[in-house]
Amino acid sequence: MNKPRKAAALISGGLDSLLAAKVILDQGVHVEGINFFTGFCVEGHTHAIRKKDRARPKRNNALWVAEQLGIKLHIIDIIEEYKDVVLNPKHGYGANLNPCLDCKVFMVRKAQEWIERKGFDFIITGEVMGQRPKSQRKDTLPVIAHESGAEDRLLRPLCAQYLPETLPEREGWVDRERLLAFEGRSRKPQIALAEQFGFEEYAQPAGGCCFLTDAQYSRKLSDLWSARGERRYELDDIMLLKVGRHLRPRPHFKMIIGREDGENRFLEGYRKQFTHLVTRSHNGPLALLDGQTAEGDLNLAAQITARFSQGRDAESVSVEIHTTDGATLTRQVKPLRGEDIPSHWYL
Repeated sequence: MNKPRKAAALISGGLDSLLAAKVILDQGVHVEGINFFTGFCVEGHTHAIRKKDRARPKRNNALWVAEQLGIKLHIIDIIEEYKDVVLNPKHGYGANLNPCLDCKVFMVRKAQEWIERKGFDFIITGEVMGQRPKSQRKDTLPVIAHESGAEDRLLRPLCAQYLPETLPEREGWVDRERLLAFEGRSRKPQIALAEQFGFEEYAQPAGGCCFLTDAQYSRKLSDLWSARGERRYELDDIMLLKVGRHLRPRPHFKMIIGREDGENRFLEGYRKQFTHLVTRSHNGPLALLDGQTAEGDLNLAAQITARFSQGRDAESVSVEIHTTDGATLTRQVKPLRGEDIPSHWYL
């Protein structure tokens, strides 16, 4: 009898990884999923906080995909190891601060190490040739296979017909004729295949799964590095960049202001780490102050906080300032008007 073959599928939670794993499962291969947690994932964080996202599913899409497939999922924390990918990408960034090619090399390398430890035979990804301008081109797909060390144990079921045969195909572990020839940026073939498999619900095909591809988020991260004078970050930093309205009124400090109750509750968890401001005479946001400030800066921060409260049109708003050394200050301030806040303050 032939030995049952085992594959590790990189599961992002998106449609492509769902379909790639399903194609191989249907060939009788034992498949288990791997999801790498970098801290930059879009799903499952801000959607659980914001009122405007209330109707969206509050779930980890990678776990949900594994449930649909009936496979085990291994979630692996790579936050610390991943920092070098973000800070020093060998192949550079995409349109924003997304190191997509280095990211894929890194994750496939980690998957290769995993299958070697676990005795699995090959790796599956949902890559489609021509879908992503940085990492999924005909000339970059071989780079990923080679630099990761996976070589021909890396199988891309959705576009395999356009690529050289891999070890699983040559050895007959999978039937190449049952693999696919998807290419380009259109998702219509994937949507049609999902319908064929009976998948009626899945993450939005073109939604993206990484904040580093977002121009606004990348601008805020770049500002963080510039203000610190060095390129570094911790998990709390990248989580806070996902939430609130960010303004830098002065080079030496910025403010993170909650835009709704859900964000205010989230920001409350950081009150002890930052000087924070709340309005007392009117309902308003919680604002964190990040940086070094002087007396005049605190007054300006109070005026900005008042601007985003329900007292924005009042002559005076009472703002309470809680400093990191435990002091509590109260200021009666006139809220800044919208025209008093230059657009360049907004990050």
